[in-house]
Amino acid sequence: MQLQLPFPDDREPVPKSFEEAFLLRLGKLTGTRIELTITDNASSMISVRKERGSAVLRLHRMFLQAGPEVLHELAAFIRNVRVKTPLIRRFIRDHAASLPERPVKKTRLVTRGRYHDLAGMAEAVNREYFGGRISSGITWGSRKTGHSVRRRILGSYNSRTDVIRVNPVLDRKETPRYYLEFILYHEMLHADMGVRRKNGRREVHSREFRRREKIFRHFDRALLWEKKG
Repeated sequence: MQLQLPFPDDREPVPKSFEEAFLLRLGKLTGTRIELTITDNASSMISVRKERGSAVLRLHRMFLQAGPEVLHELAAFIRNVRVKTPLIRRFIRDHAASLPERPVKKTRLVTRGRYHDLAGMAEAVNREYFGGRISSGITWGSRKTGHSVRRRILGSYNSRTDVIRVNPVLDRKETPRYYLEFILYHEMLHADMGVRRKNGRREVHSREFRRREKIFRHFDRALLWEKKG
């Protein structure tokens, strides 16, 4: 939704909606013409650019509920994007929890790599250790990730998408099957156990997780290969 109102002159326009009233008030506070677009974009809640004497503003609709102090800080930000905005940050933080979750994008699953196919390994691990109950998607991860991240994270499980990713740096001839199965087993454990909280903190690798991790029949062998690799 895009709204445009000039900075009011002697004949101040009568707002026809709540959004226009909001824009009129913001125009008064900034002393400039504002072209406003109200969005539902939760990843970019405020953006401002100056264009032909106007301030082109894109703003998340949550700000329509903002009080006077937040609006004054917003006006200062429109005039100068380098100003500090503690009230705006707090307002976003306080209201972010009430935003609807964005729909989960469907992940394209790719199990066949250049040297290894994860599908058969995942099926075998799932059957032997979990009785076939793990329904998570399995895929090689992206090869576009930075080198330091690629080396540090060899596997991951996303509970929101229910997808297990294996780092593509492991898709090489010298990577043994048992090590890839260990990575899959580790991430399937996350899928099976979920994330627990202890004393208010997330406990990803609990004592029970570590106990079950050692059940993997090539556990010691996998750790030894990992250290050498």
